[in-house]
Amino acid sequence: MQVLEAYKPFEIQEIELTDWKQRPVKNNFFELVLIKDGQGTQCINYNDYAYGKNSMFLLPPLKCHSFTIEKPTRFVFLKFTDSFFKNANRITIDRNEWFKEASFILSNYNQLPGDIIKNELDRSYLENLIGMILQESRNYGEESINLVTSLMTSILEILIRNIKKSNYFELPKNNSDERITKMLTYININIDKTELLKVENLADVFMMSPTYVSEYFKKQVSMSLREYIIKAKLKLVEIRLLNSDYTLTQIADDLGFTDVSHLSKTFKRYTGSSIRDFKTKGEYMLLKRASCTPTASA
Repeated sequence: MQVLEAYKPFEIQEIELTDWKQRPVKNNFFELVLIKDGQGTQCINYNDYAYGKNSMFLLPPLKCHSFTIEKPTRFVFLKFTDSFFKNANRITIDRNEWFKEASFILSNYNQLPGDIIKNELDRSYLENLIGMILQESRNYGEESINLVTSLMTSILEILIRNIKKSNYFELPKNNSDERITKMLTYININIDKTELLKVENLADVFMMSPTYVSEYFKKQVSMSLREYIIKAKLKLVEIRLLNSDYTLTQIADDLGFTDVSHLSKTFKRYTGSSIRDFKTKGEYMLLKRASCTPTASA
């Protein structure tokens, strides 16, 4: 059983709490949280959001989140672990596609507070999927692996489509231009496809002149298109460095860096840390929102 545990694509726990205790944040992508019953407030990056029965949240792998429990609350925590991606050989999945989808969720929902689900039908789907995983986990064995993996994949798909329906991007206040949200979504979905990120293609997709794309982007995001794309790639580099056994060569190739040297220099320039030091410290840097500081406490 100990060997099998290492290949679980998840950890799941159902528990009733009257007081919140900080949960471990290392070695996982994120946790999907279902509130089965109770009342209180979720806090992420010092932003509060009231919760109630059937609320669903994503908890980031950062220390700056907590719940203030006003009425005893029954939580179901579904943790997407990194051990699955590092030990996927025995499981019949497309490891790269699974990893890409989980990375998209972690890099794009940006640790905002609030219910992740925007569609009530999707909420009912997730409740059923989580219930099945919870039931299967009580008698977890070899025959459970492929079933739970399929259920987890379905959960990822539902989370992704809800993220695509919402604005999870950090934009200047009072920005109401829907085109920039669509453009940012397009860029992040295709962040590993260099050809699609070129100004000429973006101009075609969003019906702008090539000369206007860069000007428009900088005005809307307060950052150049080139810098945004680099930082978006480096967020995925951080995720791969901390949550997978991809080599630096693989990471550089997949994300369009010239070579490992180019990747290392770019990483150091934008994070102020070498890749080695970053892995040793084991904490996200670019992935944190501006309001999430290392001194934040739960």
